[in-house]
Amino acid sequence: PPAKILLAKTALDGHWRGISVVARALRDGGFEVIMIGMARPEEIVAAAVDEDVDLVGLNVGGRIEVVERVLAQLREAGLDVPVFAGGTIAPRYCKQLEAQGVETYPPGSSLSAIVDAARRLTAEYRRQKL
Repeated sequence: PPAKILLAKTALDGHWRGISVVARALRDGGFEVIMIGMARPEEIVAAAVDEDVDLVGLNVGGRIEVVERVLAQLREAGLDVPVFAGGTIAPRYCKQLEAQGVETYPPGSSLSAIVDAARRLTAEYRRQKL
């Protein structure tokens, strides 16, 4: 079966174009995409568990604290699923997230790089689960 990717927005901004374009690129790349829209960390984690996803993708509106809460709650739930983040992320925050194992894709990142990362991360996760 195709790998499942959960996409969620972590900020209450009204910008949907980026996450929608990424969702489409991932679907075109053969993934099953579950887009839950704007969600709090506990909602993101609950959806990741309920849907048994292979990757969590977060659209960041500049505040990485929410991403860090998602990471902490995923660990608390015993879910070792990979996470990647895109959107408005300052370079210093990209480094901070990458130090925590989150791949980042700030504005200007190519869709092919995002799809390639999703392929690599989901394949690694599925091998690890075996």
